Amino acid sequence: MNILLIVNGPPYGSELPFNALRLAGTLVKRDGVEVRVFLMGDAVGTAVAGQQLPDGYYHLDRMLRGVTRRGGEVGCCGTCLEARGLEEKELVEGAFPSTMEQLADWTLEADRVITF
Repeated sequence: MNILLIVNGPPYGSELPFNALRLAGTLVKRDGVEVRVFLMGDAVGTAVAGQQLPDGYYHLDRMLRGVTRRGGEVGCCGTCLEARGLEEKELVEGAFPSTMEQLADWTLEADRVITF
C-alpha cells in the first residue's frame, strides 16, 4: 500500500506536523507500506536539520529522520523553501526539494492521501 501525507501546518505552534509525523513513523514500520510525506507552506520548516528547542518540545527533525531511515520519502515544496530562504543543505538527511509535478505524481500513485 502506498500512502501520501501532505503537511501544511507550521512546525511549532500547531500540532499538525507533529501528528502527521507520528502517523508516518508508525506507518513506515509496517510491512508492505510505502510512505511519502510532502511538506508545503510553513511545514517545510519541519525539515530543517539540527533544531534547537527547549526541554519538553518534540523534535520534528528527528521524527522526520526516523521516517527517512526506514525508507520513507520526504519531499519539500521547492517554492515554499525559496519563499522562506531555506536551502537544500539545511534539510535533514533524506529530505529533498520537490515540485508540484512530483506531488501530482505521488498523489496519482497513492492508494491513500492524508492531509494535515
